[in-house]
Amino acid sequence: MAQALIRRQTDVVVVGSGPGGATVARQLATAGKNVVLLEMGRDYRNEFYYGTHLGAMIYSDNRGLLFTEEGLNIVRPIMTGGATNLFTGSAARPPAWLKERYGVDIDSYVDQTIEELEIKPLPDELLGQGSRRIMEAGISLGYKWEPLMKFIKPGRAGKFDCGAKCMLGCRCGAKWTANEYVDDAVSAGCELITQAKVDSLIIENGQVLGVKGAVRKRIPFEVLARVVVLAAGGIGTPLIMQNSRFFDAGNGLAVDTTALVYGVSKYKGTSADPPMTVAYADDENGYMLSTIIDPWLLYPLIMMTKGVRYPITWVNYPKTMGVMIKVKDEVSGGITVEGKISKPMTARDRYRLNHASIVSRKTLVEAGCDPDSIVVGPLRGTHPCATVRIGDMLDENLQAEAKNLYVCDASAFPEAL
Repeated sequence: MAQALIRRQTDVVVVGSGPGGATVARQLATAGKNVVLLEMGRDYRNEFYYGTHLGAMIYSDNRGLLFTEEGLNIVRPIMTGGATNLFTGSAARPPAWLKERYGVDIDSYVDQTIEELEIKPLPDELLGQGSRRIMEAGISLGYKWEPLMKFIKPGRAGKFDCGAKCMLGCRCGAKWTANEYVDDAVSAGCELITQAKVDSLIIENGQVLGVKGAVRKRIPFEVLARVVVLAAGGIGTPLIMQNSRFFDAGNGLAVDTTALVYGVSKYKGTSADPPMTVAYADDENGYMLSTIIDPWLLYPLIMMTKGVRYPITWVNYPKTMGVMIKVKDEVSGGITVEGKISKPMTARDRYRLNHASIVSRKTLVEAGCDPDSIVVGPLRGTHPCATVRIGDMLDENLQAEAKNLYVCDASAFPEAL
């Protein structure tokens, strides 16, 4: 028996409840607009497995086994609050070139957000022993390591218990996630519909009138709106646009190509430290370094991809120090309408990765790691972005050529940040 069609008519429909979509929904709902917020995943915060290895598998796309055709593992959580659940609560101001090259000036909004959410580095005593040792080692070598601003307020936690497991979902309550903005939006009257996968836009005469898809994969829905905001992420948004005959969407992407460099020390490692408390940015060579290590159960699985002898280093996990390389990768490859992802590394990407690997190794050795223990982990794509770029498909106000359509997520980045 066919399921009855769900229909809604509203001022604004927002697709995706990550940081972009949640912010838009909150701002418009509190301003008195009628807003429908559609989320493909659901809210997992009250599940017993939230913030565990099991949970991260459940709420990650393809159970965490999403890969590009080149073998790059892509991190893509599907849930209310989006990627803010799994990542490290790190913050950075937009680079100056965003305004200079593309005319995007959001400085006042950034200042407002920093003040509202009290974004700042963690207190010195919470940076972590291993992380502090790495920072001091880097500084002694002439690299400008410094504490990172964080979306983390330790005082909100009953017990501040932050370590590598932070990347599975925050269980102590200290880390801000976009779920809080979703809650604010709902309190202001926004209608949240979860497990609602948008397939395509509703378009007539070049004008976007709404979206359509299915709830729980079987109940069809249509939401008609005066304004449509796509915020389904660097992968989800271009797929919706491709299905709606915007074929340039997904032509090229960046992913912040990432690798973790590990070394075994005679000192305490970084597994008990909050991730990414300190960092070094090399803007000239296009990368940043920060302190991080995979959660304890994920670590041997990741190391297994390097060879059979590497997982046994798990016994040294408490003394293992980790440095994350995040490369500002060039836009390349793309996403097909079937959902296949290609992300080849360019020559410049490889140069940047090699340069960062050398600096990471030197820093870990200076921090007390055995040179023979140092290994570079497999490449990953942590922030899919730049698939519906400002300057190509969007103007500086994030509006597409089609009337009434906006994009408000990492898809809009003109290049990797």
